[in-house]
Amino acid sequence: RLKRTLPVRGPQAPTLSELMRWYCLNTNTHGCRRIVVSRGRLRRLLWIVLTLSAVGLIIWQCAELLMNYYSASVSVTVQFQKLPFPAVTICNINPYKYSAMKEYLYELDKETKKALETFYGFSEGKSKVRRSVDDWNSTGSDFFEQIPLLKVEDFSRTATELHSGQKRKIEGSVFHKDSSIVNSGDSNDIIGFQLCDANNSSECALYTFSSGVNAIQEWYKLHYMNIMAQIPLEIKEKLSYSAEDLLLTCFFDGLSCDKRHFTRFHHPLHGNCYTFNSGESGTILSTSTGGSEYGLQVVLYIDEADYNPFLVTSTGAKIMVHDQNEYPFIEDIGTEIETAAATSIGMHFTQSRKLSKPYSDCTETGADIPVENLYNKSYSLQICLHSCFQKAMVESCGCAQYAQPLPAGAEYCNYKKNPNWMYCYYRLHEKFVKEQLGCQQICKDACSFKEWALTTSIAQWPSVVSEDWMLRVLSWDKGQKLNKKLNKTDLANLMVFYKDLNERFISENPANTLVILLSNFGGQLGLWMSCSVVCVIEIVEVFFIDSLSIVLRRQWQRAKKWWSGRQQGRAAQAMASDVERQGHENPACIDEDLPTFTTALRLPLPQDSPLPRTPPPNYSTLRLETAFTEQLPDTLELGQH
Repeated sequence: RLKRTLPVRGPQAPTLSELMRWYCLNTNTHGCRRIVVSRGRLRRLLWIVLTLSAVGLIIWQCAELLMNYYSASVSVTVQFQKLPFPAVTICNINPYKYSAMKEYLYELDKETKKALETFYGFSEGKSKVRRSVDDWNSTGSDFFEQIPLLKVEDFSRTATELHSGQKRKIEGSVFHKDSSIVNSGDSNDIIGFQLCDANNSSECALYTFSSGVNAIQEWYKLHYMNIMAQIPLEIKEKLSYSAEDLLLTCFFDGLSCDKRHFTRFHHPLHGNCYTFNSGESGTILSTSTGGSEYGLQVVLYIDEADYNPFLVTSTGAKIMVHDQNEYPFIEDIGTEIETAAATSIGMHFTQSRKLSKPYSDCTETGADIPVENLYNKSYSLQICLHSCFQKAMVESCGCAQYAQPLPAGAEYCNYKKNPNWMYCYYRLHEKFVKEQLGCQQICKDACSFKEWALTTSIAQWPSVVSEDWMLRVLSWDKGQKLNKKLNKTDLANLMVFYKDLNERFISENPANTLVILLSNFGGQLGLWMSCSVVCVIEIVEVFFIDSLSIVLRRQWQRAKKWWSGRQQGRAAQAMASDVERQGHENPACIDEDLPTFTTALRLPLPQDSPLPRTPPPNYSTLRLETAFTEQLPDTLELGQH
């Protein structure tokens, strides 16, 4: 009885209001206590506003701390040490000797010259090169007629064909202008070509260009790749430049070097390229001194006279400085050097490393990227993009694009086996540029990479006073392979060196650790609420555990009350049904007093039963019976009297 009359407080309080009042009176956070003990509505309202403001500031500051937890700080470290020399890849801008390629390009050059003569009135003397007996161009002429150069008049659908010179209406549902440059000149005629789907002639795309030079070069490269895709690799390596052809002199770190220090690899667009210090032999050269005298110095023989006049329009070489494990994408980021000049390239070496997930969206090795690496080199974003496009090319067009490595089981596109590949390639490339192919979304940056910042300077070489004797000596060094004296426009001087031996290492480090995060949390709680970790545990216990237990306990009591009421209702219904069957068990008759005649008449009667009658009285109960078998002696006299 005493336990029931005493008030229950603390975690066992019956209501949330009593629990909150007990918490505010006993907590170590001062604001909550002041709300309860303050007198006056104004003072209590002020403490409520201040306490809620402090809670809001704590939540905001802690959210900022959590959001900035995965941020990174960048640190730059500079070291002075002996540096490994990078790989230097050198390619001639002209991929193949034109004198050796003429027999394969006979039909293509013929059509190109005819286009120049038809559209621009340019004529040349007849070529003395006979057509090769090999059947490399057996289907070329027919395909030139299917994809001819066109002169489109005033951006209309009327075009003049190269072969027949007749005008025809350009058919097709697609009139492509998105990837072309609108003609800005005064002429109303533009040059281009039309590609159509071989399976559906109504699906066409017209590619136009602002300049006839661009149109002819693009059209020429399109057919050129088709021809080169049909030539075996062994033959193409012989048609390109050898190390003896390209390299005249070589020095590294003040010592002489030769072709043994260069590794050849065949590039689809640049022919034979040569990499200095490739590391394939297991040894990587290094340098201990900065300056042009301690780097790589080479003199290159360009042979401008043997250039393809329609494929390339500039003279010189392309070089790329890269890591030994990196593939040289010389067509994308190569540096061009010109002839008759000395090109000095100074380098600064920087090594960078980014933090992977969850700090940034980069990949360590590329193993988590669902794209096969076709280049057999360490992962890079360019390798992923090119491999992804090549995979999409094989899946969509049934063949591989010539400028990229072959996937397993695929072959390069050509007219004979894949007559529809040009239209498919251009459509696919358009989607790739517009980022509709999905490659840009799949591929990620590498977390670690090496970079050489290049500074280029050019000087005239050789000088006027030294030109005569230098060209004579170089011609003599070239030996009997040349029957002519070298010209300075056939030569290029290249120097690649470290400007200094400062190695910069840029790395990302976590800006926050778990210890710092907890310390910041504690500072915010102590600043705004004079609260500690114990207070936080107390808040969790009261506001979550105890409050939840009170709510659940009240719900449980309600459920028990509802269930007991339901059970009593069922029992009452059962008793009522039993009374209907047996009248004498009716609750109306169950009383402390005996039933009367009137109550008996009120009982319900069973169906198909005779009316009950009042039973006759038991008269035997009215008889007087003695409890003794014999009469007592003292009563005899009374009986006699």
